[in-house]
Amino acid sequence: MIAAVDHVQLGASPGSEDVLRAYYGGVLGLTEVPKPPALAARGGCWFEAGPVAPHLGVEPGFRPSATAHPGLRVRDIDAFARRLEAHGAAVTWDDRLPGHRRFFAHDPVGNRLWFLEPTPDRTAPGAPQPADPDG
Repeated sequence: MIAAVDHVQLGASPGSEDVLRAYYGGVLGLTEVPKPPALAARGGCWFEAGPVAPHLGVEPGFRPSATAHPGLRVRDIDAFARRLEAHGAAVTWDDRLPGHRRFFAHDPVGNRLWFLEPTPDRTAPGAPQPADPDG
């Protein structure tokens, strides 16, 4: 039985670790965690903030997906969007998910990241939620 999501793996171009560290650590405020030595030789970098654990893995010939994305829940979404914009990220707001305010942005290698915050009118926890229209 599945109990939780342990981490989300996103792809990245070889040699992009420094810009990923600046973005995921500096802009998003996540903490980098050391990769186990046997995996560190592959490149990439891992981050976490509580139960959120994005891993960035180096992939020769990497091409970001047009639709795949993690959805990251944030607090004070307006301030978070301003933070990203202040660091040069383009923020695109979307109102198609009832009960949430959300926007997406791309990391430095082109991965799409959705940031969302439930609104007070969201249905009760545990109630079925509408599917993400982006799949």
